[in-house]
Amino acid sequence: MSQRVFVLDTNVLMHDPTALFRFQEHDIFVPMVVLEELDAGKKGVSEVARNVRQVSRFIDGLMAGKSHEEIEAGLPLDQGIEFVSNGVNKGETPHAIGRLYFETRPAQGSLPAMLPGNKADNSILLSALSLRNIFSQSEIVLVSKDINLRIKASVIGIEAEDYTNDKVLEDLDLLYTGHGELPEDFWDTHGQTMESWQDGGRAFYRLTGPEVANWHLNELLHFERENDVELITREIEDDTSVLELAQDYREGKQSVWGVHARNREQNFALNLLMDPDVDMVTLLGAAGTGKTLLTLAAALAQTLDESRYREIIMTRVTVPVGDDIGFLPGTEEEKMTPWMGALMDNLEVLTGNGAGSDWERAATNELLSKRIKIRSVNFMRGRTFLERFVILDEAQNLTPKQMKTLITRAGPGTKFVCLGNLAQIDTPYLTETTSGLTNVVDRFRNWRHAGHVTLARGERSRLADYASDKL
Repeated sequence: MSQRVFVLDTNVLMHDPTALFRFQEHDIFVPMVVLEELDAGKKGVSEVARNVRQVSRFIDGLMAGKSHEEIEAGLPLDQGIEFVSNGVNKGETPHAIGRLYFETRPAQGSLPAMLPGNKADNSILLSALSLRNIFSQSEIVLVSKDINLRIKASVIGIEAEDYTNDKVLEDLDLLYTGHGELPEDFWDTHGQTMESWQDGGRAFYRLTGPEVANWHLNELLHFERENDVELITREIEDDTSVLELAQDYREGKQSVWGVHARNREQNFALNLLMDPDVDMVTLLGAAGTGKTLLTLAAALAQTLDESRYREIIMTRVTVPVGDDIGFLPGTEEEKMTPWMGALMDNLEVLTGNGAGSDWERAATNELLSKRIKIRSVNFMRGRTFLERFVILDEAQNLTPKQMKTLITRAGPGTKFVCLGNLAQIDTPYLTETTSGLTNVVDRFRNWRHAGHVTLARGERSRLADYASDKL
């Protein structure tokens, strides 16, 4: 591959501060207008402002002790690797051996007449065009998260790309679903040396065979036909695995706070939610698949009935679907109430608020208000949750860094449940393959104390199912 020079747009650095060090042997060029926009975005406590300040610290560290001639000649990026790995992205030290260039002289040339004015985007395009004279032997590529800027660049003949380094997967279809289908001849090929035993009322099986290599820890294994045996992988070593018979929470069997599973995926979700050894659960699914109802039922059962957790923490990202309604009065909990409509609707179903006397409903609400707390993600930094059942709704709107900030709040005895629908991302510059929820599903895939399931079938109502399918 020939040497390339990547021109970075401001939104790339705002999205990922370590983007400077993510282009391996290639060179980086930062236009002056990008530095201006970074300076304008450094104030505040938002994630973007923190990222901007981090970028400024990186550039300042690279420039430390350098003369103007050395800056003009390009700053070697490999010297910045040490302070990137010291706290920004531990365990994933980037590999950069290119150089960082700045716009130290006015751009030469001019844009086509159909791009008049001094917009920041047009200034970046002009800088990219003028680089062809400076780096005549290299390929100039504009990197931006802004689709419209990439379109304009392509129109005037500049190669443009999206920033894809933060992609967890190339295609969402490759995302782990949490369950796998067993072949019809499974028992013939794997049951010859099978061992079985019971421990604490649970049935376990140890078996060996070629299919084991395709399994993951805490994965639901099932046959194509319904109401057949369902197994959960508990241990995997080479071609040997320990499987546990899944609990059955369907109608007519045991329930969780009065809730029964209506399909295979819901049954597996309840198995994960009720398992004290699983600290991290992720549930994906479209509207009406039961994510919130199942999670709340499991939370109430383990908090009020079993006293496994001291209280339930409910939170979500406050990204509006339509126009923002502005500031809301009241305490943190009162401000979050409008955002928690989905959780409160399910809570009414579970507690039967429509039945009983006024006194019974008041007593139930009083009890729940002391055990269920609504919190904003904006005030999570620095907190530690001990023996809490934490429910994070609309998790698809979080970046990987925000997700890390929230999950690391968990202390001993805390269970973290992330709910989301990757088809409903409302955060700018975030896609299905770069969402923090996708990142968590992929990174926690083979940890013994984490589980995931994608809920496929809607169970809300025939109207909701038909609307999801046809609209």
